[in-house]
Amino acid sequence: MIFQIENAKEKDIPQIIALIREFAEFENLSDYCEVTEESLFDAIFGTNPCLEGLTALNDDESIGYALFYENFASFRGQRGLYLEDLYIKPEYRGHKIGEAFLKELAQIARERNFKRIDFLVLDWNEPAIGFYKKLGAEMDADERHFRFRQSI
Repeated sequence: MIFQIENAKEKDIPQIIALIREFAEFENLSDYCEVTEESLFDAIFGTNPCLEGLTALNDDESIGYALFYENFASFRGQRGLYLEDLYIKPEYRGHKIGEAFLKELAQIARERNFKRIDFLVLDWNEPAIGFYKKLGAEMDADERHFRFRQSI
């Protein structure tokens, strides 16, 4: 399997949107998936970008993506990356693409002198949990993530 990990480009937005929708369906969250090409473009390439993206390409086809942004752990006083999404099409899993994404993210973190990469995994997604643990990630059993939706 030949693939390459690249920074997302403007032309990748439609394919990344399609992958985001696949990911939402996989996580049984399609009802919450409201992203548009315009909103993703603005988040990555707009005048005030708040998100970065990587894409895995097989020829010209996007077969996976990672979206991330900078964060800060106040108690530790450390800057880091927050991995919002990491998704690979099911038919391309098992070819070390996820590992390649994480190596690229680790390189980005090192270049910025960041000390951590944080992310969230749904508790029922055992394959993802196993994948991250195999690569050395630690699961924090003490934290629970909360979210304000339309109340703010």
